Amino acid sequence: MKRPLSLITVISAAILVSCGGKQNKTDNDADSVTTNQPITLEQQYLPDTMFASAKAVDFRVEAVDSTDGSLLGTDRYQQDDRVLTFRKNPYRNADFGGKVSGTPSTIEVAWRFDTYEDYTPTRFGTWAGGSGWTGQPLYVKWTDEEMDAFRKSSPGLTTDFDREEIIVGSLCGRAYFINYNTGKESRQFLDTGNPIKGTMSLDPEYKNLYAGQGVPARQPFGCMAFDLLKHERTFFYNDPKAWRNWQAFDSSPVVIGDFLFWPGENGSLYKWKRTQGGLALHTVLRYRVNGMAPGIESSICVYRNYGFFSDNHGNVIAVNLNTMRPVWHYKNHDDSDASIVCKLENGHPYLYTACEVDKQGFSANCHFIKVDALNGSLVWELQIPCNRKDFGSKILDGGAYATPLLGGGDCEGMIFANITRNSAAEAPGQLTAINTKDGKIIYATPLKQFVWTSPVAFYNEKQEMFIFTGDSSGNVYLIRGKTGEILFTKPVANNFESSPVVVGNTAIVGSRGNGIYKFVIK
Repeated sequence: MKRPLSLITVISAAILVSCGGKQNKTDNDADSVTTNQPITLEQQYLPDTMFASAKAVDFRVEAVDSTDGSLLGTDRYQQDDRVLTFRKNPYRNADFGGKVSGTPSTIEVAWRFDTYEDYTPTRFGTWAGGSGWTGQPLYVKWTDEEMDAFRKSSPGLTTDFDREEIIVGSLCGRAYFINYNTGKESRQFLDTGNPIKGTMSLDPEYKNLYAGQGVPARQPFGCMAFDLLKHERTFFYNDPKAWRNWQAFDSSPVVIGDFLFWPGENGSLYKWKRTQGGLALHTVLRYRVNGMAPGIESSICVYRNYGFFSDNHGNVIAVNLNTMRPVWHYKNHDDSDASIVCKLENGHPYLYTACEVDKQGFSANCHFIKVDALNGSLVWELQIPCNRKDFGSKILDGGAYATPLLGGGDCEGMIFANITRNSAAEAPGQLTAINTKDGKIIYATPLKQFVWTSPVAFYNEKQEMFIFTGDSSGNVYLIRGKTGEILFTKPVANNFESSPVVVGNTAIVGSRGNGIYKFVIK
């Protein structure tokens, strides 16, 4: 992992809101210029405009707070190697900084942490424990000052509390704190009330943990904040005014400027003011397309003051986060739950995302697209045939659930996607490598089962890229990024649908059932 950076460390303008993806050396505009001072958000606002495509969006902006809603300040995520939100930063580009030596050839289990299993019946079945989609753990390395503050105030610490912690939300309805090195519980769990499916977020400034409930096993049902200094829940919210009556929050919220942005599955995007232990609603965007309010399960991707998300009706929408008004709209055919990834290419921001095969029927295409982040125009579209699969008691959709992984090092110019083919190809799941310039498939590596988990990267001293992923049968894989060669695979658990977090040469990921695993890549 990179060493922690100070507030006056070099920060590129494009990644002030993106919190630090590796930049292509050909990115040569102001977004990659080295400076001695942080460039503020207000110095780089994108225009307050609305393209013709946004007319498809019927929306209402409700201002709850009359104070200025402009994004001010600098990047909140660039300072160190902590992983505080899904895919680490608002670009959602998973720049974890994973490192290995030489050519890795094995995956070892360093520890397994077992969660509680809750079999409370819901109308969607029982959820047990472990973690589900997206379920990425968070990683934090606390400073001496932060350690002292917790020891003075928090009643939840155990004897295994230490500097490095893994924090993960579980399907059993608990948030767990795990000593990264030992795999032992570092704090007492926090009761989240209902199963947590998505990825929680840690506030980069306050000691707040944000968690959204995924399934209503109990009431109330919504989103919440925990004050880690008090080790208790201090905020809860659901929205009686929402245009869609489903109060799940699978999206992983993110801090931009002084605000927390949190999409809901109730057809709303929320902008919150933050305090220690609390949130105060500033503005909410409610919207419909074709008379229907969709749900947002993707985690909002941010470039400067534009935020991008997809929803379960296939809408891809850009929003000016200063005004909370739509900028542009793109229709991507079908349910789109995977988070959008942003990449600067020669100084220009582009977005990558893909849809599922759900509303299109039982045999259709996953549409993997690249669009211009500034205006929503399509650059290219790749159509990948996928099937829905009927298991009798359950129908499994095909396509993309996993968030794509950008290639770096010897895989620069590539993007990788775990695609659920469901027998529309030689394997039910595939790791698909795609050329970012023209959208053509470079290779597709067959996996033993369908895949919802998002792949992650490790680099060696030669900047060769290696990919770690799992599948729904509990297999783990180590794959050479350049060629798709499987270097190692092994069955470990029941189902890896959660996304991993990477720390050094390790990957931490939860499984369905009750296991959270730390893997060492050697």
